[in-house]
Amino acid sequence: MTADAGTFRPVGEEVLSAAWGRLTRYTYDLRLRDGTWQRQVREVYDRGHGAAALLYDEAADTVLLIRQFRLPMQISGQDPYLIEVPAGLLEGADPAERMRSELMEETGYEVGPLRHVSDLIMSPGSVSEYVACFTGRYRREAQAGEGGGAADEGEDIEVLHVPFGAAMEMVRDGRIRDAKTVMLLQHLALERAGA
Repeated sequence: MTADAGTFRPVGEEVLSAAWGRLTRYTYDLRLRDGTWQRQVREVYDRGHGAAALLYDEAADTVLLIRQFRLPMQISGQDPYLIEVPAGLLEGADPAERMRSELMEETGYEVGPLRHVSDLIMSPGSVSEYVACFTGRYRREAQAGEGGGAADEGEDIEVLHVPFGAAMEMVRDGRIRDAKTVMLLQHLALERAGA
């Protein structure tokens, strides 16, 4: 569902950049709850939608995570080597199928069925992206490929097999701060608790 002409009137748009993604400045009139109209200007970054997956090895009680460099964190003065679940852009593909290929590229693991958990909106004030989030199972000893990411895309990905309890401690103490990763780990914690 989107806002209709009774609450939203587009006025104009200007593409500011169309490099890796598309940054557009939108001007529009928005009807406020008190019935008045307000002119607003916002910039929206569109880089497409994505998919992410948390894999769990029940026998070993480990989760499959990755660590990689993230430039925005470096620029903002944060630790740029984020611990995350594997993820990637959809680029028009089916989210589950795209996630399977990302898992192989980034971690070297092939997986069977993935279970869709949610489509998360990560930063709705400025980014149009949603991330289709999945869970699945893996066996640590069943790695089928090298993983590590695509070198031609500048990826240098470290594959991590983290005991579930340690991963939850990393969420608590801030070593894991990536939102999709936190949500998927908490989802697994609820599943394990029978909730």
